[in-house]
Amino acid sequence: MNTKSGLVVLVLFLFLVSCARSTNNLEPCISGHIYGFWGGLWHGLIAPFDLLASLFDKEVYMYAPNNNGGWYALGFLFGSGGWGLLASKSTGKKRR
Repeated sequence: MNTKSGLVVLVLFLFLVSCARSTNNLEPCISGHIYGFWGGLWHGLIAPFDLLASLFDKEVYMYAPNNNGGWYALGFLFGSGGWGLLASKSTGKKRR
């Protein structure tokens, strides 16, 4: 990876991480909107950035505590690329 592409990746990473936001008080979150499949899908997509942010700020959470259970978990699984569903079969040359 050359320097330009590394810098672009770093800037993009910092831009996306800056979007993660949370609050001290979880009560409005728990008693407010209940997340379903689409919320789980979104939270799964941004999970890597939330994980990094949660290492430095204990007010950032990866998984919504106010979810509807199975549908949220399924969306989170798909969003996070669970079970390798988004992985490619082969990245190298084929052997003969």
